[in-house]
Amino acid sequence: MWDRLAKEGLAAFPFPPQGRIPNFVGAREAAERLFEIEPWKSAKRIKVNPDAPQRPVRELALRLGITVFIPTPRLRGGFKKLDPARIPAERIREAAGLSSGAAWAEDVALENLPHMDAIVCGSVAVTKGGKRCGKGEGYSDLEYAILRELGHPPVPVGTTVHDSQIVGDFPRDLADLPLSMIVTPSRTLRVRKPFPAPAGLDWTRLTEEQLQAMPLLRKLKKGG
Repeated sequence: MWDRLAKEGLAAFPFPPQGRIPNFVGAREAAERLFEIEPWKSAKRIKVNPDAPQRPVRELALRLGITVFIPTPRLRGGFKKLDPARIPAERIREAAGLSSGAAWAEDVALENLPHMDAIVCGSVAVTKGGKRCGKGEGYSDLEYAILRELGHPPVPVGTTVHDSQIVGDFPRDLADLPLSMIVTPSRTLRVRKPFPAPAGLDWTRLTEEQLQAMPLLRKLKKGG
């Protein structure tokens, strides 16, 4: 998929697209379509991944008065909160950037994180049936499972991708993030029957490497 996006001129900065959630031509148009549908249209709080293709999602959310929560890498620092009430209109685009937005972000410990109205994630490839493939590290899946472990209710998960990132099929793991909405620059695909959301963490599936990479997991395993 990465090679295809690059070869066909569908990838956008940063380059190269390989090894990351790839930015794509039309990312802003996809973000605009996302906020035309519920629950994103009327959301008050959403969780959005920090990757480049979802920067327009973060920016538009802030312009619509939606508070945005962004996970820090491997949740080492909990979440960053972007409160549109604290950001001047002319600085919103800056605030939506991963590095440029640091001045506007507030730290929020995971235990203080409010319930979300919806989630937006980035993807490398998806299927119309709601399967999602990320970079292969599984952190988006773990973040969702951690929220469920902490008592957060399941909420709709949407992704913005290029049309070419929608593929026929691929295997799905039970721990994979369940998509309910797929939005591209040209169309909106509601998943008819989303896969079940995980009830929490499946400790039997976590590796020692994952436990070492995410201190929060070790804390949760010890009972808080």
